[in-house]
Amino acid sequence: MRRLWWLAKLVLLLLFTSSGLAAGGRLELKGQFVQGGMLIGRTMPGTQVRFDGRDVRVARDGEFVIGFGRDEHEHILLEVRYPDARVSRRRLTVRQRRYRVQRISGLPAQQVTPSEAELVRIRREAAQIRRARSADSTRTDFDGTWSWPVNGTITGVYGSQRILNGKPRSPHTGVDIAAPAGTPVRAPVDGVVRFAEQGLFFSGRTVILDHGHGISTTYVHLRRILVHTGQTVQKGQSLGEVGASGRATGPHLHWGVNWFDRRLDPSLLAPNMVKTRSKR
Repeated sequence: MRRLWWLAKLVLLLLFTSSGLAAGGRLELKGQFVQGGMLIGRTMPGTQVRFDGRDVRVARDGEFVIGFGRDEHEHILLEVRYPDARVSRRRLTVRQRRYRVQRISGLPAQQVTPSEAELVRIRREAAQIRRARSADSTRTDFDGTWSWPVNGTITGVYGSQRILNGKPRSPHTGVDIAAPAGTPVRAPVDGVVRFAEQGLFFSGRTVILDHGHGISTTYVHLRRILVHTGQTVQKGQSLGEVGASGRATGPHLHWGVNWFDRRLDPSLLAPNMVKTRSKR
């Protein structure tokens, strides 16, 4: 099956190269041109790409990925330098969004306003997570058909301003899905485990998957972790179980997606998988 998949990908690449690119269409972008969106690009092999002043990994077949953060500017520059030394500069227009305000009460006071000792721990754990999300591997799992890691009721949406115990805090960086404790949490697409840790201050039991080129996904508040760092996982494989570890008021999964340090909206990757949504 793996060999057939690569053959199919090669055929698509040859068709793409011999048609659009040879005819002058040197760059193709697909995805959501919106704050929180992910774009997959295809260009000529050997091309160099810069996005917002940052060098972007380009696969041997000319594939690459970029992402827009929650507060991305309306216009952003994509620069493409082709093997023949020609340079194309494209000004991308990013649709701006208006975000909800979400109020959450009943959290332990120390999790809303941590002590100095707890802040030291929080900073250490945040640095570990940043390292896991900084992986720039050659994998191209991101260019697959994504599914939701768990089905349930959406109780927290991407980008919403959080008011915790009446105090404004950082915006929500993913999607919260309420489900019974013990519900399996499954990989939404192929990847490799970069981080699998117990008992983090805010996120409790946490798993981070690497899907290539800086795209990572995060699974938070788990009751159990069923994978280990360095393990390769397939789409649909169980990563752990829904829980309420860390800063949580009940069993749910917090699902996040990153392109390096940019937080993306998971619901844009698998928009039709969850049947029920909250009114919040």
